[in-house]
Amino acid sequence: MMNKLAFRNVKRSARDYLVYFMTMAVVTALMFSFHTLLFSKDVQKLFDMAIMMEVMIGIATFFIVLIVEWLINYMVRFILEKRSQEFAIYLLIGMKKRQISRLYIRENIMLGMGAFIAGMGLGFLLQQILLSVFYSMVQMDYHIHLEFNLNCILVTAACYGGCYLLALLRCKRRFKKMNIHDLMESQRQNEEISEKHEKRKRMLLPLSILIFALFGVFLFCYKSWDTGILIAFLIGLVLSIYMFYTGIAAWISCYVRKKGNAVYRGDNLFLLRQFSSKVKMMSFSMGTLTALFALALMGSAVAFMFNHFQNEVLNNKFPFDVQVYSSNTDEDFHEEIALLEEKAQVNEVYTYQIYENGTNQVNAYLYSHLEEFGTNYRNADGTPDWEKLNRNDEMVYCNYDTYMGVSVYNYLRKMLNLPEVILKEDEYAIHLKERVWDQTGDFSDQIEVKGPDGRLSFAGYHTESFSQDGHNGGDYVLVVPDAVLEGMKPYYAEMVADIKGKAPKDLQSLLDGIEEDTEKANSQGHIMTEDALVDWDEEGRGNSCSGSDTIVVYVAKNLVRDNLIPEVKYMLSSIIFPLFYVGLVFLCVALTVLSVQQLSDSVKYRFRYRVLSQIGYGRKKIERIILKQLLGYYMCPAVMALIISELVTVYAGNRFNFYTGVHTSSAAYFLMGAALFFGIYAAYFVVTYIGFKRNVERE
Repeated sequence: MMNKLAFRNVKRSARDYLVYFMTMAVVTALMFSFHTLLFSKDVQKLFDMAIMMEVMIGIATFFIVLIVEWLINYMVRFILEKRSQEFAIYLLIGMKKRQISRLYIRENIMLGMGAFIAGMGLGFLLQQILLSVFYSMVQMDYHIHLEFNLNCILVTAACYGGCYLLALLRCKRRFKKMNIHDLMESQRQNEEISEKHEKRKRMLLPLSILIFALFGVFLFCYKSWDTGILIAFLIGLVLSIYMFYTGIAAWISCYVRKKGNAVYRGDNLFLLRQFSSKVKMMSFSMGTLTALFALALMGSAVAFMFNHFQNEVLNNKFPFDVQVYSSNTDEDFHEEIALLEEKAQVNEVYTYQIYENGTNQVNAYLYSHLEEFGTNYRNADGTPDWEKLNRNDEMVYCNYDTYMGVSVYNYLRKMLNLPEVILKEDEYAIHLKERVWDQTGDFSDQIEVKGPDGRLSFAGYHTESFSQDGHNGGDYVLVVPDAVLEGMKPYYAEMVADIKGKAPKDLQSLLDGIEEDTEKANSQGHIMTEDALVDWDEEGRGNSCSGSDTIVVYVAKNLVRDNLIPEVKYMLSSIIFPLFYVGLVFLCVALTVLSVQQLSDSVKYRFRYRVLSQIGYGRKKIERIILKQLLGYYMCPAVMALIISELVTVYAGNRFNFYTGVHTSSAAYFLMGAALFFGIYAAYFVVTYIGFKRNVERE
């Protein structure tokens, strides 16, 4: 008898709360498909740093478990309140609390298991889509095959089941405290709306808008951020979100009481009353949903930032097929060349040296003027702090300025299919990263380069991709006539190679393995020979650097383009995928709460719309009113989230572009995230609208 009753109630709940059922199935599918990246043996074999993806997916899963547990707890409590009168009747006919509690828990377990099974079926489809996208991002081939991993299934089931268990335990405690009177009054209490102190509360609306405006000004203008200010800033922002909903509900109530001009136009009175009562009753939930929407939008926008970076910048970051650094200026790279000739078909190999002349004018200028360093290398009066500059603790740049002969420079440009640069005997040029040039502009008047016959005149800047993360200088290299190099000292040695076709997958690790037995490395992580290490220790040459990139940094002795790009893309994917994962789940959870609230209330609204029908409203007009009602309810948290996330995303996008050199408009990241957001938003809205109309029209 109890099983039949439970099964009948489950079918009714699945019909009435179809959106909730669908969301739990989608969450299960997302969990399973993303957990595949944790347990797939094929993915783990691809890169040595697979642990990074595991950690990031694990962190994302932690937050998702929290929000899914909140959703399940919310829905279990919500359904309990909606069915409270039914449970009160069960008590009246002689059923015990324990029996009713077990019945309700059994129903929820059956509903949850149904969603889990449906989600696992969808999960295998999403798994193939996710793996196809992942392999495409890291530039590797993927052949469709099912990843049936027991650990993946068990972890997904544990996360999902744990969320349900916690929610049902809370529900059980709630049942113990309730009696017949509480159950009969529960739904009615939930519908009661207090309208006390509305005139005072309405002041929260302009106050919250003022805080939002100050938030935008503060975000773009304030520079001295620290942890305390950031925490206070976020707390104020969250409080202002909740203040906004309390204020707007009070403002509408006061406006209706005063019989404002717009109240009696068309359907405004009906819609304003509906909207005001719902927002007042759900002000806390609406604030929470706004925060979830904002987090989902910001997460997807940041994911688009890194995705755009890897598509626009990453391929230019490693312009040569193979490049090898050595701090030993006499290095002939015979072992590396032999390995290349053994493992690949080599078209061309070229070795050369970078020079120094004991000056650090460019280094000092960049240290004291680039925003990345702030005021770390400046005195209080704005002059360079030469004590710190000479210590060069960060080793972003070498101890001395880096120089290259024009013949070497043009040879490398030829390998990169770049036009030749002509320098007169008394001229020099600067090749630097475009990102750095955007900050500094022309600073040639701040430096002085001398040749055999006196000071050289400046012949211009060049900003093409030129491997300047510690190889052809850090951020820059000074290009001078070959004759000028006779008065300079070799600083370090480089080798570049052009190979035919694609490099072997293990070429990078084989090059690294040549000197691995020394187990010695310099301060920047470059593997060094014993001779080079002696030079480093005894002479303190400081001929190793990394450049000033800060967000995506890859510094290594050996660079193999075809090996490094997939590896770095994997590192970026370990950020991109979890952000999309969290964003999608947060969005679906928030939309589920919105939809279920409206679909549940549609039965109550049936009487109100029937009255409209009886006083002459046609079906089409009623459908338009329903559309307006749902649009107002849906758009309010969405617009709030869009405003907040737009401010944060545009600010973050500007900083991201500044530090990475990406040229995409920062607003484009927000628009891409918003497009994904509204695509899912529209799907939930359409489902809710159709269900709402059906419930209203049902006799």
